[in-house]
Amino acid sequence: MILDTIVELRKKDMQQLKNSEYFEKIMNAPIDTPVRDFRGAFTKKQIGIIAEIKKASPSKGIIVENFNVERIAEIYNEIKVDAISVLTEETHFKGSIDNLKIAKMKGTVPILRKDFVVDEFQLIEARVRGADAVLLIAAVLQDKLQTYYLKASELGLHCLIEVHSREELENALQCENGIIGINNRDLKSFNVDIAATKNLMPYIPKDRIVISESGIKDLKDAAELKAIGVRGLLVGESFMRMVYDADKMKAFLNAMKEA
Repeated sequence: MILDTIVELRKKDMQQLKNSEYFEKIMNAPIDTPVRDFRGAFTKKQIGIIAEIKKASPSKGIIVENFNVERIAEIYNEIKVDAISVLTEETHFKGSIDNLKIAKMKGTVPILRKDFVVDEFQLIEARVRGADAVLLIAAVLQDKLQTYYLKASELGLHCLIEVHSREELENALQCENGIIGINNRDLKSFNVDIAATKNLMPYIPKDRIVISESGIKDLKDAAELKAIGVRGLLVGESFMRMVYDADKMKAFLNAMKEA
């Protein structure tokens, strides 16, 4: 399975990092920069939109050939997205940890580190390198989810806890006040269906913030998800397919908010 392959590679990456000067530098770096309010992006009257910076994916390959993180982040700030998700996994998504700081410096919106967290070092690294929030995948962390959630919270990071099944949701709900992200993409097969969000919403307490992730391709999807109580949408490929056309991106963003 693709998920297993990515997770194993991430674990190997972490083992190699721990013998590097970079590891020591991050572990000894001060953590004193203010954290932007990621949670607050989803407590407004209108639905919150997390716009993603993503060059590639395992299922689609290269999505953006002329990939310019600075310009994409600038456009996202100009059109007033509510948060920015930055892919930092190198091999399968062609991301980079350096892109966190680039995105952070180009505006004022909260920055989410989107990666496959398998080691607490990645949480510290995220905080030091400029993230305001971090993605925790229930399918990856399993019984370690609560531990990683508490560690991230101690560092001042907001957490988006990603689930795809009822079992993963039950685990995620143990993380008090954690934002629930329902991934419409099955990480085992990489098939996408927004029915994943619709199926899990009845089991989530009304006071929990819920983000629907992936597969949101048009205004009909956005309207249906908003109608069932979703407070935020994570949109990646749809924005990337119109990247650098700021007017088109802004029109799509505003239409999703008003759907």
